[in-house]
Amino acid sequence: MAELVAATSWADIASQQHEAKRSILNFFATAIGSAHDPAVTIASRTLSPFSGGATSTIIGRTERLDAMGAAFVNAISANLLDFDDTHPETIIHPAAPVAAPVLALAEARGLAGRDVLVAFILGVEVECRIGNAVSPQHYARGWHITSTCGIFGAAVACARLLGLSADGIANAIGIAASQSAGNVENLPTAAKNVSVGNAARNGLFAALLAQQGYEAAPRAIEGPLGWARAMGDDPDLERLLGGLGRTWEISKNTYKPYPAGIVFHAVIDACFALRSRIGRIDQIESVTVQGSALLLARGDRPVGNERDARVSIHHCVACSLLIGAAGVSEFARDTVFRPDMARFREKVRAALDSSMPDGAARVSIQLASGNIIAETVMSPRGSLADPLGDRDIEAKLRDGVRTGGSDWSAERIIESVWQLDTCDDIAGVMQRASSNNHALQT
Repeated sequence: MAELVAATSWADIASQQHEAKRSILNFFATAIGSAHDPAVTIASRTLSPFSGGATSTIIGRTERLDAMGAAFVNAISANLLDFDDTHPETIIHPAAPVAAPVLALAEARGLAGRDVLVAFILGVEVECRIGNAVSPQHYARGWHITSTCGIFGAAVACARLLGLSADGIANAIGIAASQSAGNVENLPTAAKNVSVGNAARNGLFAALLAQQGYEAAPRAIEGPLGWARAMGDDPDLERLLGGLGRTWEISKNTYKPYPAGIVFHAVIDACFALRSRIGRIDQIESVTVQGSALLLARGDRPVGNERDARVSIHHCVACSLLIGAAGVSEFARDTVFRPDMARFREKVRAALDSSMPDGAARVSIQLASGNIIAETVMSPRGSLADPLGDRDIEAKLRDGVRTGGSDWSAERIIESVWQLDTCDDIAGVMQRASSNNHALQT
């Protein structure tokens, strides 16, 4: 894998650039939408006194930190709303742990956009292939796979940007293996985002250590006492290495239309379809959601806060049917604690249907008349079968600027990302995106 990262040229990977730009644009959309969330503010405030030179931008804010601090904060904000991109085979959210350190390092070092795209594509490749090799048992054991595998993507992407040899990149992967962490139990809290931030920051740290000659075991992942076996079962080496350099995991990436766990998107789509068939919402007596064991394990939960709501079958049903929308504001605290939303959530129950694949759902509504209407969604909006288009992701960014309360320019971000392969210096992209740069505004 290190040899692939070291040897890959722009010509080898240029065919994947459009999908990489889509992912990076979506990364900006989700990061800027959370830019002023209390968790992001706390993270920035905590790191600021310990930061080195303020070389790198905090997306959507005026503060700057050193590259490792900016990588940490931007990865947190990109992952915070459960609105980031998703690799369906592993449920890894590829961009947050990789784009955050790549952009922070490139800004600090004055690197070009084409270098960023190559590094980003290779980082996504490595994190997702490692995820493939240990899925699904790794996640089922309680490891938060975006964090635990994201650090490998961050390490190799940054090592590539630093121009390390294959040996140096392999060492960066091995050093990352000693720092991989994050657990599923923390998903309903901002502690989950800390491990995503650590994946970004510590992956950059691993690459910087390797650049200075720091070494790691040559089989830190696949060895008998390596990362894969320590955190799961024997790795599937065919899924790790098969087709390496010929197929690209970035091509399988998907983008969310709703800020909720991806397994709930079919529930939301089914409810939207049913809402159009119901005359009056107050005629709904009860709602039953059927789906796989994964859907129930992730979403059949009480709602105590807005983070619970983003991973709740009951809240996804309530906002989709009662409000007819499932955007950022529908999962915000004020909406989550509305009395009518809480009452409606009580009408919803979840039931296992082991014949349904992960990501699918059937929603049945019993009306006051006794009639039952149902809708089944196998491939929700945003999936590979029904993907978001470029204009959808642009709209998502514009919404993020508005809901996140940022004064950054959505239009300048959009233009810069689509032209990233022609950019000579990433620092200029960040400066141009911020409307605080008055010279650029005029």
